[in-house]
Amino acid sequence: MTAVKSAIVLAAGQGERMRPLTLRVPKPLVALAGRPLIDHVLDRLAEAGVETAIVNVHYLPELLEAHLRKRKGRPAVVISDERQALLDTGGGVVKALPLLRGGPFFVHNSDSVWAEGTIPALPAMATLWDPERMDCLLLLAPLATSLGFGGRGDFDMDAGGRLSRRGNREGVPFAFAGVSVCDARLFADAPEGAFSLNLLWDRALERNRLFGMRLDGRWMHVGTVAALKEAEEAFEREGA
Repeated sequence: MTAVKSAIVLAAGQGERMRPLTLRVPKPLVALAGRPLIDHVLDRLAEAGVETAIVNVHYLPELLEAHLRKRKGRPAVVISDERQALLDTGGGVVKALPLLRGGPFFVHNSDSVWAEGTIPALPAMATLWDPERMDCLLLLAPLATSLGFGGRGDFDMDAGGRLSRRGNREGVPFAFAGVSVCDARLFADAPEGAFSLNLLWDRALERNRLFGMRLDGRWMHVGTVAALKEAEEAFEREGA
């Protein structure tokens, strides 16, 4: 099993689709089942053995930083400051890379939550990660069991875990569940400034080095106020 001791938590977005809840607080501080979304994320990272989490901030950063200072125990939180400019997912990771110690790391959206199945997702991803074959490993949620996701899916996956995009197909079975494992090699020759991680995933696809792992559990896409309510009801039934 590969030890994944670090994570980058993407928490800088403005959460426009969650308004009016995000008019006064950043989306990572919106509560789900009595706890801010980012606490769900950081607690799960701690359970998986992550020691350091780099959290990027941009929108209402003082509120998020104040909350994070109150947390005790692992993971230790280090702030990556994007007050000057929002860098999107790829640019945000590039800015945070110098704060990491090296080795593989999780990239975790601050609003990605799920009810675990029999096999906890993050330790399973660490076990599956293989830098000899992979540039990036994505956590994938089956559309059939996910909540709050209204799309036609993001990826298909073959028996060996290699991924393909939906492309022109009517639909594919899996949505990206907001978590990946990679290392700094993925970001070689990355552009400067703001860009999406999708750019680097597409490069990995061209090399047949983008892989996925199916989530054993129920993913909750907390993208809107309505989806948040649906996730609250699911947590009441199933727990975290």
